[in-house]
Amino acid sequence: MKLRISLFDSINYALLALFACAMLFPFVHMLAVSISASEYVLANRISVLPRGINFDAYVAVLRDERIAIGYRNTILYVVLGTSLSLLFTILGAYPLSRRNLVFGRALILMVVFSMMFNGGLIPTYLVIRNYQLLDTIWAMILPGLVSSWFLIIMRTFFQGIPKEIEESGKIDGLSELGNLLRIVLPLSVPVLLTISLFYAVAIWGNFYNALIYIRDANLYPLQVVIRNIVLIGQVSDTTVSSAMGDKTVVLESLKYAVILVGTLPVLLFYPFIQKHFAQGVMVGSVKG
Repeated sequence: MKLRISLFDSINYALLALFACAMLFPFVHMLAVSISASEYVLANRISVLPRGINFDAYVAVLRDERIAIGYRNTILYVVLGTSLSLLFTILGAYPLSRRNLVFGRALILMVVFSMMFNGGLIPTYLVIRNYQLLDTIWAMILPGLVSSWFLIIMRTFFQGIPKEIEESGKIDGLSELGNLLRIVLPLSVPVLLTISLFYAVAIWGNFYNALIYIRDANLYPLQVVIRNIVLIGQVSDTTVSSAMGDKTVVLESLKYAVILVGTLPVLLFYPFIQKHFAQGVMVGSVKG
């Protein structure tokens, strides 16, 4: 059987390939620079392929204790923050998905209102300070605990579950909580994984809250450490010095190595739930 590809499909494939190359090029370039010899990097002779391959930059990055502390803090924030955010999003979305909820429409309007308006930076900072959350891990978690947008997506997904299935659970004697745990959540795996990914990526890349609410360097997330190295150029002796003799690491190679080290976990995690990504987003946005 001959495979026939129309002109429209050919153009689509070409454009998608072009976009993919455009998005991959920065990562390939950073990887090439980070593992190239210093003289080639200083001469700006690196494009896509590395030259004089060495891993001094990655050795230096892994030797910097700030990277280890940043990783530890970020993993803690991601695990704790994603778990709590998903929990409270479920607890908010499920009641709002019940059509017989008293004042349900008013509550939805309040959620939508919070998507368009907020108190601003200074009032939020004062709230965090008055609750004594400054320089604590909760300053990285509680301010953005629940996203109104994700709450509405999950609520819409719950509303799309056939009522007959839920009614069968009630006939068997399940309470609302039992109905949620035994029927609704097992049927909602795509949206749960998708929203978990959104929350995890947002927390992983969040450095804004840390810059405002955290002054203790031992609580800095990985992104703040990367920012300090990339934008400010803060490097320690263990970072600049390579473990191999008296060689030194070029700052540009070090910056790219730090960026890749901070990005790699997300890139590795995404493919495992990619198959649920489109389904989780689209099904949750079909109804209004």
